[in-house]
Amino acid sequence: MEELTISDKIYDLMLRKGYPAAFARIISAEMNTEFTGNRMYGYIARNDLLRLEDVADEMLAIKSDRDRIRSKHMSEQAQSAINMMYMTQGEEENE
Repeated sequence: MEELTISDKIYDLMLRKGYPAAFARIISAEMNTEFTGNRMYGYIARNDLLRLEDVADEMLAIKSDRDRIRSKHMSEQAQSAINMMYMTQGEEENE
């Protein structure tokens, strides 16, 4: 038996809680990574039926957090590469 993805779990949970199928499909499709999916699943699981606007706002907040974290990691990797370049350049000049 195939294990459900986090998106499938969100979709099933939203249907069980009474959300419209079309809305649940949109939300679950957007929350398709472990990070985003687990946060959304927890948000929906902890609360009774929320307004659609609240769920959409939470989805946008989660995506914003994901983008901020991704950008931070990219900046850290770039800074690390620059630091290595400077260190290597310094070693070459000392030879």
